[in-house]
Amino acid sequence: MSKTNWLKSILIPGIVFQSVVIAGGYGTGAEIVQFFGSSGSVGGLMSMCLISLVTWSILCAITFEFTRTFETYDYKSLTKKLLGPGWVLYEICYLVLLLIVLAVVTASAGDIVLELFGLNRWIGILLMAAGIFALVMNGSALIEKVLSYWSFLLYGVYILFLIFAFVKIGGQISGNFATGTVEPGWVKNGFSYAFYNLGIVPAVLYTVRHCKTRKQAITSGILAGIIGIIPAVLLYVAMVGFSPEVLSEGLPVNYMLSQLNAPWLQYIFQIVLFGTLIETGSGFIFAVSDRWEVAYKTAGKAVPKNTTLICAVVLLVLGVGISQFGLTGLIAKGYGTISWGFFFVYVIPMITLGVYKISKAPKK
Repeated sequence: MSKTNWLKSILIPGIVFQSVVIAGGYGTGAEIVQFFGSSGSVGGLMSMCLISLVTWSILCAITFEFTRTFETYDYKSLTKKLLGPGWVLYEICYLVLLLIVLAVVTASAGDIVLELFGLNRWIGILLMAAGIFALVMNGSALIEKVLSYWSFLLYGVYILFLIFAFVKIGGQISGNFATGTVEPGWVKNGFSYAFYNLGIVPAVLYTVRHCKTRKQAITSGILAGIIGIIPAVLLYVAMVGFSPEVLSEGLPVNYMLSQLNAPWLQYIFQIVLFGTLIETGSGFIFAVSDRWEVAYKTAGKAVPKNTTLICAVVLLVLGVGISQFGLTGLIAKGYGTISWGFFFVYVIPMITLGVYKISKAPKK
C-alpha cells in the first residue's frame, strides 16, 4: 500500500473524527470540565483513557466495518440498514446534536473574537460562517485535506501548551496528580462523554470509502478513538495544575492562558481553535448535505443545485439562534441529555445488530 493510500484508509477517518468531535466545548475546555472535572484529578484521566477512548475505538471500528461491508457511506443509509424503520429516531437525535454543536461552535467563535481582539461577537460568528461555507461548498475532498493539515497543526499547539504549562507550573500539576482522588461517577462520566460524541461517527462515513479491507476499517476505527482523545488528555493534564479554580470558569483555556501570562501562546492557541470551530461546523453540515444528495440519487432524481447552500444557511441560522442560551448551559443541559439518546438508537444497536449483520454478510 502506498503512503497516500495508507493515509487515506487508515488515518483520514480518524483525523476527520477528531476534527469534528473537538467542537467548541472540547477545544475551550468547557466540555472537559463538565464531564471530567467532578471525577477527581486521577479519576478524570481514568475516565478519559479507560472509558471514553476504549468506547470510541470499539464503536468506530465496528461502525467503519459495517459501513465498508454494506457500503453505507452516509448516515441515513447506515441507520436504515442498521435500524430499519427506526432510522428516523437516529436522525432526530443527530439533528438535535447538530444544532447544539453549531450553537456551541457559534458561541465559542464569538467569545474568541471578543476576548482576544475586543471585537463584536458577531464578527467572529460571520467569519466562522464564511469559513464553513468555503469548505462545505467545495465538497468532501477539500474538507478531508483541510481537516487533515489543520489537525496536525492543532496537535502541535496542544503539545506546546502542555510543555509550557509544565515549565511554568509543573510542580502544581505533579502535586495535584500525586494527591489526586478518584471520585464516584468517573465511569458514568466517561460513558456519557463517549456516547454523545459517538453520535457524530456516522457524520464522517464519507471518509470510510477509502477503506478497502476489514483490517483497514477496524484499524482505522481503533485509531480514531486514540486520535480523538489525545488533545483532550493533553488539555486535561495541564488543567489539573489549575484545579480547583479552573472548574468554575466558563472558558477554562482562556483562564489557564491568562494565568500562565503568555499572550503570544494565547493568540496562537485561540486562532488554531477558531479553525477547529470551522472544521466542526463543516463536518456536521456536510454530513446532512451528503445525506440529502444520496437520497435524491437513490430515488433516481436529479440533485437540486442549491441543496448544500440551503442546508448550510438553515442550519447555521438555527445554530446562531440557539447559541443565545450561552456556552456553559448548552453543554451542561444539551449534551448530557442527548448522549443517552445515542446510547439507545446507535450504541446498543451497533454492538448487537451491527455485529450480527456483519458476521452474516458475505466477506468482501
